[in-house]
Amino acid sequence: MNQRYSIIFTLLAGMAAPASAQNDSTVVESFVGQPVDVGAEVVLTREESTAAVSVITERDTDRRSAKNIGNSIIGQGNGLISLLGSGSYATQNPTFYVRGLQTLNGNDSPLILVDGIERDITTITPEEVASVSVLKDAAAVALYGYKGVNGAVLVTTKRGKSNSRSIKFTYDHLFNSIINKPKFVDAYTYGKAINEARANDGLSSRYNSNELDALRDGTYPYLYPNVNWVDETFRDRAMTNKYNLQFQGGTDKFLYYAMVDLISDKGFVRNHDNNDGYSTQDKYVKGNMRMNMDIKLTPTTLVKVNLLGVLAEESGPGNQADLWDMVYTLPASAFPVKSSGGTWGGSNTWAGTLNPVAQSSGAAYYKNHSRSLYADISICQDLGSWLKGLGAFVRTGYDNTANIFEDHSKTYVYSVVVPNWPDAAAEPTSTEQTYGVDSPMGDEAGVETYSRRFHFDGGLKFMREFGDHSLYTQLKWTYEYEDPEGVNNTVYRQDVSLWAHYGYRQRYFADIAMVESGSSRLAPGSKWNFSPTVSAAWIVSREDFMKDVVWVDFLKLRASAGIINADYLPGDNVWSYYEQQYTMTGATYPFDSGWNTDFTSTGLGQLATVNPGHEKAYKYNVGMDARLFGSLDVTLDLYMQHRTDIWVSSAGKYSTAIGMVAPYENAGIVDSRGLELGLDYQKEFGPVAFNLGCNLTLTHNEIKEQLEEPRLYPNLVQTGHSVGQIYGLEAIGFFADEADIASSPTQTFSTVRPGDIKYRDVNGDNKIDANDAIAIGNNGTVPGVFYNIRLGVEYKGIGLYAMFQGVGRYTANLNTKSMYWPLIDNTNISQYAYDNRWTPDNKDSRFPRLSSQSNANNYRNSTLWLEDRSFFKLRDLEVYYNLPQSVLKATKIVNGAKLYVRGTDLFSIDSIEENDPEALGIYPVYKSVALGLSVTF
Repeated sequence: MNQRYSIIFTLLAGMAAPASAQNDSTVVESFVGQPVDVGAEVVLTREESTAAVSVITERDTDRRSAKNIGNSIIGQGNGLISLLGSGSYATQNPTFYVRGLQTLNGNDSPLILVDGIERDITTITPEEVASVSVLKDAAAVALYGYKGVNGAVLVTTKRGKSNSRSIKFTYDHLFNSIINKPKFVDAYTYGKAINEARANDGLSSRYNSNELDALRDGTYPYLYPNVNWVDETFRDRAMTNKYNLQFQGGTDKFLYYAMVDLISDKGFVRNHDNNDGYSTQDKYVKGNMRMNMDIKLTPTTLVKVNLLGVLAEESGPGNQADLWDMVYTLPASAFPVKSSGGTWGGSNTWAGTLNPVAQSSGAAYYKNHSRSLYADISICQDLGSWLKGLGAFVRTGYDNTANIFEDHSKTYVYSVVVPNWPDAAAEPTSTEQTYGVDSPMGDEAGVETYSRRFHFDGGLKFMREFGDHSLYTQLKWTYEYEDPEGVNNTVYRQDVSLWAHYGYRQRYFADIAMVESGSSRLAPGSKWNFSPTVSAAWIVSREDFMKDVVWVDFLKLRASAGIINADYLPGDNVWSYYEQQYTMTGATYPFDSGWNTDFTSTGLGQLATVNPGHEKAYKYNVGMDARLFGSLDVTLDLYMQHRTDIWVSSAGKYSTAIGMVAPYENAGIVDSRGLELGLDYQKEFGPVAFNLGCNLTLTHNEIKEQLEEPRLYPNLVQTGHSVGQIYGLEAIGFFADEADIASSPTQTFSTVRPGDIKYRDVNGDNKIDANDAIAIGNNGTVPGVFYNIRLGVEYKGIGLYAMFQGVGRYTANLNTKSMYWPLIDNTNISQYAYDNRWTPDNKDSRFPRLSSQSNANNYRNSTLWLEDRSFFKLRDLEVYYNLPQSVLKATKIVNGAKLYVRGTDLFSIDSIEENDPEALGIYPVYKSVALGLSVTF
């Protein structure tokens, strides 16, 4: 077994050749011998592991030229559901789920680990990562205590290589462009639309014929403007530069890996440089400096040191203005960018502080600095001189992050011009009023947020072989505290674990984990809880009866079961939610006669929880790992989870006669189940290396209990549906005319008119109200189907890699103002909404009639606003050329060189019109094309 572990550590050092250079036997070894890390002080191979773990190897961790490893692995990892976020470059980060939604209250995020310690994945660059492991079942997360209940994502960074040295430089230049830039109507069309909406609402027109003509013809641009706010505020292209320098090598006694990484991104703000000496561009700059060292102090003492420093700076237009929100709000006719006198434009309806061009150019800027230090050191001591196979280990880590905010914002002067053009007048008149002041730039700065994390673990381990038997076991104590912002919310956790791995004849394997975990979050009497896990594996291909099955190179069956506890709390996850709460009326302190005597009374608020407990997850998994036909790797997992004792409000159990807020109780139950399939085919056909693979994840959950209040009708019951289910009314068309309205059930939301949405009377009481709501669509939070398809081919150094990724059983709720819900609260109207509105001449429309006011009947959750959110995207595309060694040898210093072009999110096949299915909000997503060069010395 010792020899096998030496092979494992060799693999961890990154000695395996890239896929394009591997022969079939090496590919088999790389799959069977792939390291599987579950948090123990030994890393098993896939051959020996009994856990459900999928691994994203170094080959695929950097295909997108992304700013961090989280964005780089979008769409990858079997069992890992990753959803692209929207926002600026600085804030656009994915959301991760391991095996989908599993509990109530939104506590579904997996544990994120970097080199075994919980850390921020957004600070880690793709270049410094050796692998990313997705830990899925109870056996994989057992040693992480309370934090591992939702699965984990483990990022392992690179380390040095013995008796070698190398320097690698990489440069990427990215061209970014917005996908589905929103299209809004021009001023004339807006004028017609708002008049139509007001007429539909029984109101007078906003624009008369003279004013409409002026909006169309542009004859009075300062009184009746026609401004394309999207084009005036944003440019079409942005750019990003990435520089990375890595040093790797070592001797027999000292291994090192060092990296310096710099990212500089400039966003889409058009008017960023119309200032004196500063820019208001959306900018993001981040620098990483890492040093990983392995030091063999003595023949029996190994020290590992990991250091990472991160400096990041985000800046943008003053007052942290949301320019996209302003663009979605302002119609083209609102006001000119600037008045005729040169001041910024505004109006009585839309204040000049909503002028996106003014905010992007005249309001100065802000900066947010992030400074982080992540450090840990571990010592592993061989105690074989006392007892053969005995060792000791200890590790301590400290992380510190602070955000310093600089506010250099300023205010500006804007003018409000009020035009007046009666129908009978030949020319318009106007009045003008000036508002605001041209203030100096602000100079405030201070620490906005900070957080600290301390980690310590240590213990003993024992590893021996006894004939056909091999044994590894460890006893470990882990202590950790996290202190976000230092405002009375420090959380302390401890774990005492006994973990053992047993192998018999290199064919049968079994693991057992017994973990006692404690958390300061939980109530007295429930802070400490026991989590047992068992798992086993059987390498079927090594049995005698499989010797003649030549097409099976490797076949392993495995199973696991365990209880994983959680320390989640209801509400905002603070301990007060299970204690007795009090309410105090009046605005002053009541026990000092010198204070104002407005105090009225103190009374009971929320009742205390009787016998508070903790959430538990009963996890079960069966799986298979196989290598078939010498080229096809197969992984298959079936899982089930029974989540009990989830914190839920008990208000549904009591009537209002209780007189106080009902307590939270440990009564929620959610069951989830799913399937994961991974296929990877690698083959060489002469000089051509070929790779084809796919992953498929199917998830489903069901709420079994949540103390739901008694419902008047069965269609209102939510228990039995999934977490994340959308609820609303079933739309059956639009009211055609007044006769149609009169013959329909009574409408209770508002007075309806022709063109309003007609709903089905679900409960049969002849009226339409909230009691007609039903479960509609699929899950609106996490897709039930998640898959990818990968293709790679290389010929004499010229290669192509493509990854397509898609989702299914996923529903979008089209409730974005302006784009789908136009004109509400004086917002804009998209061209798509205008073209697809109901009118007496277009009754077979996509959307209801226009309305200038909030329409309680139309703008509520219903099937009319749902759309299939499924998509199929080209996530990553890379075309590259590895320069031949015959050319590189002539340089005598260059060992490898690669030129490449990469495209990310280049196209999407979906059903969402005028928007991206992953970013249904206001901020659009973008695609990128990168030109890159990588040189190794």
